[in-house]
This record gives sequence, structure tokens and C-alpha cells, in this order.
Amino acid sequence: MSDDTRRVGIFGGSFNPPHVAHVLAAAYTLLVAPIDELWVIPVYQHPFSKELAPFEKRLAMCQLAFAGLPGVHVSDVERELGGESRTLRTLEHLQGAHPRWAMRLVIGSDVVADLPKWHQFDRIALLAPPFVLERHGSANRPDRALLPAVSSTEIRDLFRAGRVDELALLMPQTVLDFARSEGLYAAAFAAGSSSAKPSN
Repeated sequence: MSDDTRRVGIFGGSFNPPHVAHVLAAAYTLLVAPIDELWVIPVYQHPFSKELAPFEKRLAMCQLAFAGLPGVHVSDVERELGGESRTLRTLEHLQGAHPRWAMRLVIGSDVVADLPKWHQFDRIALLAPPFVLERHGSANRPDRALLPAVSSTEIRDLFRAGRVDELALLMPQTVLDFARSEGLYAAAFAAGSSSAKPSN
């Protein structure tokens, strides 16, 4: 199959930082969605001025988090576009670069209620019809909550609280090690602090 005829899932987000639910979402999507590959696209600049770790650090963490999943491509396209990240702008850019791609926008059920508020969502849905993943606590079908109740906000809170053992269960070890070595989210987690492996 040529590059231009691929069915591609688009999985965007802040990934601040990426965690196990992100990885599970990617794995599940690759298994059941009508796609050939999944593009993970960290935002460059949040459209609502949300404070994020530097883009290059989040990009590196995504590369580490999804490294074990064949079929996942971590893209730096938002850096190429620059400025505030907008879903429609990214999709239009990808469509222009790959006009024969069939795209699906991978989203969590927690954002479904807000979709009508997105800028030109009708255009977004035309370019990349949403593929919705049910999240625990925000599922349209509570009996089909496929993703665990883990969020990047919770992860950052655990960093600030120094709860290392819990972090080690909610993040890929390579990502946790990188965040600590780079001093992200909590200065106390700089390289050389105690092991992040959970105790027995």
C-alpha cells in the first residue's frame, strides 16, 4: 500500500505528560479502528494558553511512550505549523500533504459533549470522522469504559506530591525516567533521586 492510500488515525493532545491510558488508547485503536496506522500529534502551543512542558520534551516523551507499538508514528507537524494548535488547521495541512489519505480523528468520550463548540467542527468531521474511545467516568456507555481513569493532570499532581510508587504504575518507565532526568513537573524528581520502581 502506498503512502498516499493509507487509512490514518489522528491522535492529538497535549501529552503533558503521556501516560498508560494514552498508550492503551493507541493500542486499542490500532486493533479495532479501520486504520492502517496512527499518528500521535502533540500540540505545539495550547489554544487556551494552558501552561505546558516544552514541546521538544513532550515530543521526546511521546516517542518513548509509543516506541513499543508498531504502526504508531509520533509527528512533529505542530512544530512545523507553529503558533496555537488548532485541529482543523492540522487536518487541512495533512490533507494537503497527503490528499489520498482517509483520516479518522481519535478522541475520548470526555470531549464529545464539547465537539459542537470546536471551531468549524462540521469541517473537522468531514475531513476526519471521529473515532470515539470510551473513558472511565465519562463513557456514553458505562459498560464499555475501555480506558482507565488516568489523566495528565493527575500525573502532574502525583509528581508534585512526590508519590513515586503511584507514578511508576501510571506511566511507561522510560517516560518517567526521562521526566525525572529533565526535572519536569517537580524539581524533586531530578536524576539521582530514589528509584521510581514500586516497592514490594
